Amino acid sequence: MHYDASNPLIVQGDRSILVEVDNPRYAEARDALAPFAELEKSPEHIHTYRLTNLSLWNAAAAGMSAQAMLDVLDRYSKFPLPSNLAADIRETVSRYGRVKLERSPLQTSEGPPALRLVCEDVPLLEELARQPRLRDYLGKRLDRQSFLIEPGHRGVLKQALIAVGYPAEDLAGYTEGAALPIQLRNLTRSGLPFHVRDYQRDAADIFYAAGDVRGGSGVIVLPCGAGKTIVGIAVMALMQRSTLVLTTGITAVKQWRREILERTDLTEDQVAEYTGETKDIGPVTLATYQILTYRPDKSEEFPHFQLFDQRDWGLIIYDEVHLLPAPVFRVTAQIQARRRLGLTATLVREDGREADVFSLIGPKKYDVPWRELETKGWIAEATCAEVRVSMPEPLRMEYAVAEWRNKYRIASENPAKDDIVACLLERYSDSRVLIIGQYLKQLRLLRKRFNIPLITGQTNNSEREDLYDKFRKGEVRSLILSKVGNFALDLPDANVLIQVSGTFGSRQEEAQRLGRILRPKSSGEAAHFYTLVSRDTREQDFAHHRQLFLTEQGYSYRILDGAELLEDARAAAG
Repeated sequence: MHYDASNPLIVQGDRSILVEVDNPRYAEARDALAPFAELEKSPEHIHTYRLTNLSLWNAAAAGMSAQAMLDVLDRYSKFPLPSNLAADIRETVSRYGRVKLERSPLQTSEGPPALRLVCEDVPLLEELARQPRLRDYLGKRLDRQSFLIEPGHRGVLKQALIAVGYPAEDLAGYTEGAALPIQLRNLTRSGLPFHVRDYQRDAADIFYAAGDVRGGSGVIVLPCGAGKTIVGIAVMALMQRSTLVLTTGITAVKQWRREILERTDLTEDQVAEYTGETKDIGPVTLATYQILTYRPDKSEEFPHFQLFDQRDWGLIIYDEVHLLPAPVFRVTAQIQARRRLGLTATLVREDGREADVFSLIGPKKYDVPWRELETKGWIAEATCAEVRVSMPEPLRMEYAVAEWRNKYRIASENPAKDDIVACLLERYSDSRVLIIGQYLKQLRLLRKRFNIPLITGQTNNSEREDLYDKFRKGEVRSLILSKVGNFALDLPDANVLIQVSGTFGSRQEEAQRLGRILRPKSSGEAAHFYTLVSRDTREQDFAHHRQLFLTEQGYSYRILDGAELLEDARAAAG
């Protein structure tokens, strides 16, 4: 192989990859790396990726071979690949699927079919059988290459296998679930043309994988605004089975219900809501994570987990799967015979449980780079800017002497940010603007100063929906949102977002918030995302981490000086 010093990658023996951002081939190299490497650091000029076991196994589960990964590294590397790397990647990738879960011809008891753990590598199977994490889940020895497995151990066994480095390929199949005829409409109920976009159809088809025992469960990764709900509805139409949809909140439930009724032939009595407000169960049931994880006393069980057994579900959809609460992981481990679809804009979890998503929901089945959809016009073109704002002198002293745990909030609530908000509201006076933040005191002060409606978790649902509706119609042109604005907002005309504070270094939150303004605009306008950050504080440190995910997707942040922004605004005004 002839290596070219003008290439953008430096591949190192510790599985890290350095990528030159200013290289002409950067964008194509980044997109080629994305299926099997994780972005770790993204300063201005050199980005660092890493080949983790999980990133390699996700790629393997999606059908990418070790050789295809090595070919990408070869193609874009400045130097010959480290001598150990090819063997290391091949070994790691080969671990996926060496152990398989299949249906067993034997039956352990009345109920679901028994399973068997199969491994043709007999010494490896002997080694695994002696692992403390695994042995309690293994039934009797069937033959040299397999053990009997109780159906109830299917999920915890997969968790244990990935923990010891041998992720199972689950070929045990699924219960069919109750039949539910569903047809997609060509015209929505509102009379508008409707068709599933090509990438949405591809995602649904790859998940469903008709006739392929490998199909049926896994995660679809698509940007916010790219229509993940439509992918879920398309999968429902392929499956034709009773479906349970789990979402992040009541607003998301309302949005799913609206979309299902608008785009399918299901009737209102077939689509039920199971929330804190109503607890109906129907052929399609929409529930919130909050109601599932509610319990009157921490010593008690979760009373609403019974929802998983209330019907013969053929499909369970986990919306925003990167936010799946830990208790729902537990019940998911027990329902591995149901098909499971995870929908998300990012597989990043701040609690580090990506491996549990892989083992309990399924591997990543489909992913499209954000920039690719932006180029094709399916999501809005976006510009991102970080505005650095100095703190007033008295506040600087308060910050300097504050306890470490209080510094972030002091910086986040910097009142000097309010003038930047005023400047941006003036600049985008003809646009639809969302202001979003973490701290209610800060948001209430903004509401008072600018006389803009504020929506928080305490805002009752009817008032919330009324304000969203007025925003869609243009009767209200700006909204202030607390963390409730992170998820499931169908506000397609919003094209400016001003983030005044956030949840420490949450990459997933940064992605969700940008997603609020990425729906394509009828006018073709670009989207503008501003993050206001107090200079020389912990908030600025966390901002680097928050931006990591978006940088991986191909977005770059301009760094703006708040004082210069205000000076330019004054000059333009006067």
